[in-house]
Amino acid sequence: MKFEIKRDILLKSLNFVQGVVEKKNTLPILSNVLLDLKNNKLSIIATDLDIIFYDEISDVKILSEGNTTTSAAVLFDILRKITSNSNLKFDLKSENKLSLKSDNSDFNLLCLPSDNFPTFKLDEFNDSEIKINNKNFLKLLNKTKISISNDDTRHYLNGVFMHLTESNGRNFLTGVATDSHRLSSSSLEIDNTQDFKPFILPRKTVFQLCSLLSEISEPLFIQISENKVMFLIGKIRLISKVIDGKFPDYKKVVPINNKKVLVVKTKDFISSIERVATVSLDRKEGLKIGISKDHIQLSVNSANSGDGNEKIQANFNGENINISFNSKYLIDIASEVEDSNLKMNLNDSVSPVLIEDISDKNSYYVIMPMKI
Repeated sequence: MKFEIKRDILLKSLNFVQGVVEKKNTLPILSNVLLDLKNNKLSIIATDLDIIFYDEISDVKILSEGNTTTSAAVLFDILRKITSNSNLKFDLKSENKLSLKSDNSDFNLLCLPSDNFPTFKLDEFNDSEIKINNKNFLKLLNKTKISISNDDTRHYLNGVFMHLTESNGRNFLTGVATDSHRLSSSSLEIDNTQDFKPFILPRKTVFQLCSLLSEISEPLFIQISENKVMFLIGKIRLISKVIDGKFPDYKKVVPINNKKVLVVKTKDFISSIERVATVSLDRKEGLKIGISKDHIQLSVNSANSGDGNEKIQANFNGENINISFNSKYLIDIASEVEDSNLKMNLNDSVSPVLIEDISDKNSYYVIMPMKI
């Protein structure tokens, strides 16, 4: 195989590959990226056996067809350090040596034969696909991923639960994530809902999708099979296994009778928490919030490093309450709120708190108070 390609075109694709390929692999072939030249295009494929990344590049000069695999990390690192818009010349000298030349640079990369690379079937996906607004889906993922659990003993919480919901005769695709300390839910309206089966999208796939969607503005299509889901964005296909397990009935923990409402400026709230929490090296010590009619008092008391206190303006329609939270959880949630004001619906100092975004009626958050 022999081909020429512009550095920036190949680098963009390899940048996405880095999020899929694992650096340390028991199978060396999985650290490699497959370069396949045929039918006037270069296919780039990478996998960790749970996620498969496909990209097609037609803006390439093919001198002879063929394929090989080489280290995804090494190739990416070389390309990053080569001058922008340089012309790259690739030539497979032997089964295990790929020549790469550019300007005054000359590299020989070690290869593994592509016969060892995993093969995949695409015919398991039904033809029915759901078209989704790219930016709206990215927003949904960003708002929900903050609550994905890291607890491997409850693997069904290690992702975002995607399912259909209905409200006022309109259909929504809703994403929910929880780590049992906090919960995030975000929805977007969709038209085509036939053949949609609920699934749990793994954490790694969620972050990889966020990376793709933030760089590519083309429409997003979703196809679902028995145990996989495929996302199509332009020429790129991202195929992922879904988490095998049943997501809990999350609606049971969403409070519906929290009548005490606190409204505070979102930016002031985040800045104040960050300042006060600086005194604590251990986030588990918790942030105490004293809520009054026209202000809140934030305080952190650390046995090892001192204490911090700050007062900011707020509006509250109930009796004074003292409540405590994990400061990181609060910052994560508040940072996703689009409105200039953050609305917290409370009941007492130990019950779940509902946080609403006045500018986004299709998203909400639930956070459990800490016992200090």
